Order: sequence, then C-alpha cells, then structure tokens
Amino acid sequence: MADISADGLFSSFPGVERWFAVVTGNGVILDLDGAPRQLGMGDPPVRFDGVEARGCRLVAGPTRDLNLMARGGRCEMRPHSPGTPWNEGFRVRALFTAVPGRWWDGDDARDLAAHTLLWDDTAAGVAWQFEPAVSAPATGWWLGYSP
Repeated sequence: MADISADGLFSSFPGVERWFAVVTGNGVILDLDGAPRQLGMGDPPVRFDGVEARGCRLVAGPTRDLNLMARGGRCEMRPHSPGTPWNEGFRVRALFTAVPGRWWDGDDARDLAAHTLLWDDTAAGVAWQFEPAVSAPATGWWLGYSP
C-alpha cells in the first residue's frame, strides 16, 4: 500500500508489471498511454508497465492505493466479488481486504480485519472465498503471481 498526499510522478520500475487500485480516498487521475484516467474506490484495478514514471493527480485530497508489482512471470489483481470463489492457478495467491470479513478455503477459515493481506504459496488449486462483514464499493482484491 502507498499513501498519496500530493500530485506527482510515480517511480519508474523498468521490467516490472504494475497493478494499481484505490483503497481509500476520493481517487486519482493517472496519465496512462497519453490519456488521463480517473480511478476511485470500487473501480477495477489498472495494469501498466512500470518503466514509465506515470503522472498522478489527486481528485480531492489524499488517497491510499494498493500496488501489485512483479518482475517476470504472470501476475494479476482482480476485484473481489462477494459470493464468488476464487481458484486461479497461481503459484502464490493472496487476498487483500478493504473491509472486515471471513475468509475460508474448505479446510481453514479466518476472520480478517480491514486492510489485511492473507497470502499462501502452497494452496494452488484450492478455492478461496471471502464474505465481507459490511457492504462497500470495494471489499477486497485477489492477487496472484506465478514465476
């Protein structure tokens, strides 16, 4: 996670695939491929090449974002959809919660606070589910990475 408190450029990360989602705040306007794109809570994450230092402007005050950055391999950040299990074939899988709720995988279950990162590199092929305790524009994100 990163806090953005002022307009500016993102850091350049050559060779890195980058995913970005707004966790809290009124959002940002990113310069993506020559066009401004506004992102707020509940909007799908955006993917972009980390080599370019992208411009970022705040919509109305500070915001907090979630970043997934990977060098090589395959990665994905997908919004959580209540009631829908997640069973992608990644080597490492994770859930980042925007709100509190209950996670389970059939064998194990855990109550999770908001802004918790739960990850596992041994559970490929096991379906994960997360039931948020409250309704919100964004309840969490599934993260996956395979080298």
